[in-house]
Amino acid sequence: MKFTRAIAFAVVTGATLVAATGCSVFRDQQSVGSYVDDAGITTAVKAKMAEDKSVAASSISVETLNGTVQLSGFAKSQTEKSRAEQIARSTNHVREVRNSIVVRP
Repeated sequence: MKFTRAIAFAVVTGATLVAATGCSVFRDQQSVGSYVDDAGITTAVKAKMAEDKSVAASSISVETLNGTVQLSGFAKSQTEKSRAEQIARSTNHVREVRNSIVVRP
């Protein structure tokens, strides 16, 4: 049962990645290589946020396009919003950070 679920998850994840990669590449937004780099940046930022106890990583969305990181979602304080931006800026290969996080106590 677990093996079947793992295979199904892998297939769905792979199909999603292929579809997402194809969409952004066909719209001439970025190359396949930069898409992979951007995915790595997004993963690195989310991982750093998950490790940081002062940031609710599940409430903050991270998207990357050509090295520009877009943060959105909700934070409980200005300190949390600032910390999320600081984490993104300190991540390797990030060119710019756009912080659209809304503070909502």
